[in-house]
Amino acid sequence: MTDLIRSHGFTNESLDWDAWLDVVDLDHATPEQIAVLEESHPKAKVSDYYLFLVHQPEILRQRSAAFNAIMYAPGGLPRAERELSTTVVSRINGCVYCASVHAQRFEQLAKRNDVIREVFDEPRSAGTTERERAIVQFSIALTERPDAVDAAQLRALRDAGLDDAEILDLIHSVSIFAWANRLMLNLGEPVFPEAQ
Repeated sequence: MTDLIRSHGFTNESLDWDAWLDVVDLDHATPEQIAVLEESHPKAKVSDYYLFLVHQPEILRQRSAAFNAIMYAPGGLPRAERELSTTVVSRINGCVYCASVHAQRFEQLAKRNDVIREVFDEPRSAGTTERERAIVQFSIALTERPDAVDAAQLRALRDAGLDDAEILDLIHSVSIFAWANRLMLNLGEPVFPEAQ
């Protein structure tokens, strides 16, 4: 287990999330809703997030398929680096819940949390290697100013050792979190362990 981090309102500990709107009651869910929950995530049936999104089962099905393909597909950018990028995006967007989930996933995959502490403390200077710093800087740039990303920023990623497939995976992971964070931030709130 890695050390507990709490910095600037962000943490690497497990959080719950409460929806502000009504969630689907499993006892009254349609067969389609149950099927979509089962294919979306192992904990979807107990998650307010999924239980709210399943009001529109086909949209949740498409969301889960895209998310799973981007975050878990083999090849391309290593999984730990995808998790690092999404932690950075979530930190920049202020999504405490997503940052905690993806910080934990990075730590599980990388077996360390030094860069996560840096991301939570000050993301603009985070990164323990040139490659990590390039991933962090690009993740911030694409999150804050997607209209200003240019070929020079892609060259910086190449110079840090990313190939074209890895760069595409990075862009996908950063981009889907522009959406994921906005869903989380506008539909509910994180719940810290001591508040449960």
